[in-house]
Amino acid sequence: MKGVALALFVSAFALGNMVAHASAQTMQACEAKAVSKDGKPLSGAAKTSSVKKCMRDTCESQAIDKNGKKLAGAAKTSFLKKCEGG
Repeated sequence: MKGVALALFVSAFALGNMVAHASAQTMQACEAKAVSKDGKPLSGAAKTSSVKKCMRDTCESQAIDKNGKKLAGAAKTSFLKKCEGG
């Protein structure tokens, strides 16, 4: 029983680290995409809004369970909070 508990703990820790690492990469990608129609980098509130929308869209597309189904309810909320939180 202790072995199973330890395995679950290690799995949860590894998953948390993967989400945090993926989130950092996603944040950088979203910041790179934050450009105006003229091709100039956005700044201030426009940049913040653009990055936030990009992060939300990216994280929602990644919110799937191990069987390939979309997450729902508390599981989705928890995943999105970790993913978007960076």
